[in-house]
Formats: sequence, structure tokens, C-alpha cells
Amino acid sequence: MNRFYSPLINPLIEGVDTNDLVIATYLMGATMDEEPVLKAVSMAIEQTTGSWADVPEETEEVRAKYCGKVLSIYEVPDYENETTAQMSCDRSAMRYYVVRIGFPVDNIEDNIPLLLASIAGNITALPCLRILDIDFPAKFTDKFQGPKFGLQGVRDVLGVQGRPLLNNMIKPCTGYTPDVGAKLFFEAAAGGVDIIKDDELIAGDRVFNSLTERVKKNMDAARRAEEVKGEKTLYTVNITDEMSRLKDNAYRAIDAGANALMVDAFGIGLSAMRMLAEDPNVNVPILAHICFGMSWTTSPIQGISSFVLNKLLRICGADIILTECGYGKFDISFAKYIKCIHATNSPFHNLKPALPFVGGGVVPGLVPQLLDDIGPDVLFGVGAGIHAHPMGPRAGAIAFRVAFDALMAGKTLHEAAADSPELKASLDKWGIYGEDKLKENYAL
Repeated sequence: MNRFYSPLINPLIEGVDTNDLVIATYLMGATMDEEPVLKAVSMAIEQTTGSWADVPEETEEVRAKYCGKVLSIYEVPDYENETTAQMSCDRSAMRYYVVRIGFPVDNIEDNIPLLLASIAGNITALPCLRILDIDFPAKFTDKFQGPKFGLQGVRDVLGVQGRPLLNNMIKPCTGYTPDVGAKLFFEAAAGGVDIIKDDELIAGDRVFNSLTERVKKNMDAARRAEEVKGEKTLYTVNITDEMSRLKDNAYRAIDAGANALMVDAFGIGLSAMRMLAEDPNVNVPILAHICFGMSWTTSPIQGISSFVLNKLLRICGADIILTECGYGKFDISFAKYIKCIHATNSPFHNLKPALPFVGGGVVPGLVPQLLDDIGPDVLFGVGAGIHAHPMGPRAGAIAFRVAFDALMAGKTLHEAAADSPELKASLDKWGIYGEDKLKENYAL
């Protein structure tokens, strides 16, 4: 029997213990001349025990324990007859298959770089191969702490339950001094912002803005704002840096008073994210920004789904995970945005739910739609929607909080704006989703 077609490598899913397997789901393209079972099995072997030719020590026993297992191959459309497929497809076109391959947990254990080497390694050099999902068994995730605080922990630190949370990014993104940042911080916080973060483009120590001074001045602004609004403000200071400097940045930020941290998660790497999250000395929530990660996700037939990246961020300990929404300045599909939210906060073995952080051109006129989509357990990420408000950043923050309160009470934005000049100015400037073309607000 041709070993490529053996049940040893092509078992039924009912014939394996799925708790022993990390299962990757791929979109695999194949030419009309390529045999899909052979291609899928070759991928499974290449990424586990074997190579492009048989090697003597890859025995049947080794394959049984450690070879990848091709659990399913579904063609899309699902041709039953080859004649129909040949008639329906251009000879030069690709035929597409959804392929599920199980990788033994014992091959990987809790080694994130090895997970990526196994599931996304050499085979991602193939044309038309995309990772759609990874199913992680409890045997794998049990070795990870996951979010230390998570959604409920962040709410508890803030002392805020039941309503949406509001985040603001200090704008301009970079190039400003700590004094300028602290002034903007205070105005946004005093207006009702719950969490203020550095932009992804300013991190660690800059010649114009040192980490320690930035933290001290912004935390002083947070204390002054608390006296105004009677609420706490978290400051997620961006400590992104070379890995050799990450822990030092985290410790210095916390020593200077930081009550939260932020990292550009895919710039530092998933293992570095995990290192910080599982460090007992890092006793504050961590926000994961996804910049650069989207370079892996945007091709529909290559790379990796953002849904998978959100799962990995949660596994590696992010308490707050940024997700784009398709209504603002970015163009993520509706289904993918919803699935990314699910990856962040749905039940996932032993891992706490993380707090979904929705950003990218969010304005008050988007809040009703976003709450209808995903409910109030969300952090709205707002940059220009606060700092470009016609009445200033404090008014920009007030506009959002008025919108939150009105919508949670069953009122409309129009009703709320009748008593709020701040909200009215926002709606006049940027509009309401469903009534106005909000995409016209954005240059991207």
C-alpha cells in the first residue's frame, strides 16, 4: 500500500484522541495536475517526522506517534465526480481544499516558536496556502497562564461594571514631549476616558520623551483627573523594545507608577508577550497592539487568519486585545471582526476571557452599531474621535460617555445630543452609522 494513503497518516477524526493533537485548518490550493491527498500528506510529513524522500529512521512506530495526521480534506466546491470537476474548472485554475492536519502535542508542548515552525513552517512557502484556524486542546493550553487580569480583572481594577469602557490614544502619535502628552492625557481623562494608551509608534525611551518621565507625568495627570471625574484611569505605557530591554522597561514603568502596560505584540513576538504576562513582577494588565500582524493576514489565499492571531495573543497572556472593525477606517470583513471578538472573549479551556478592544476610526456615531454587534463588554479605542473634537479632547471624551449612558438607558443618540453640546458636535462633524456615510471621514 502506498504509505501516503495509509490510514496511519489519514485517520478518521473519530479514530484519534483530539486532546493529543493541535489541529491546524488550512485553505490549500492545488493545480489540476496535483493530487490533493498526496499534497496534504506531504505537508503533514514535511512538518513533523519526514522529508521529501523516505528516510530510514522514519519508521512506522515513529510515524504513528509523531507524524502529522491528515484528518480531513474538503474540496470547495465539493466535487463528487472528477468529470464534473474537469468540466467546471479551467485547466490553469487552482482547485481549493479545506485541509485539517493534527500535530501531536508531544512534538510541541508549550513552545510557541516550535508551534509556528510546525504549523506554519516550510510549507508556507507554497503558493495558495493559508492557515484558517488552529484548534488547541486542553493538553496544550493547560501549560499557559493566559490573561492574568482579563476582561473582568480590568473592570475590577477600574471599578467599572456594566457599561462599555473608553480608551484614548494620545495624538499626535509620536514626536511630543512628556509635558505635551500629560496635558492631552489630563483633558481626555477628565472627560471620562477609562484607559489611555501610548500610540504604537512611541515606545520605550525616545530622545524627546523618556519612558520614566512619560509615566510619571501621565500618572500625575491620571491622579488629577480622578479628582475631577471621581473615576480611576489606567495608563497603558508602550514598553515595546528589543527583547533584551523589555523586562527592564516593564520594571522601570511599574516602579515609576504605571498601572498598565502596552506592547506591539507581533513586533516583540508572541513568546516575549508570554514572558511579560507570566512574570510575577509584572502585576498590571497588558494591552496587545496588533500592528504589523496584519501583514500576515490580508491575503485571502496566503498567510494566517487574524482569528488565529487573536487566539494566540490570548494564550500568551494579553489582557486587552485590539481588533479592527470594518465600519471605521479599516476594511476587515464583518464576519472576521465578529470571529476575532469571539477568539478574545469566548470560553477557551482554562483561559480567562480577554477584553476586546475595538479601534480604527471609532466615533460616537458608531457606538450604537458596535454595541448591537458585540454588547457592552468592550473597550472602544478612540484617537482622533476625541483629540479632533471641535470643542477639544475633554469634550470629545464627554461625547462618548454621554452616548454610552444614553444607549445603555435605551435612548437614541439624537435624544442624547439634544442635551449635550459635546455629543451634538461629534455627530455634526462625523455623522451616525446607518444615517451618514462614515467612511467619508477617513483618508485611508
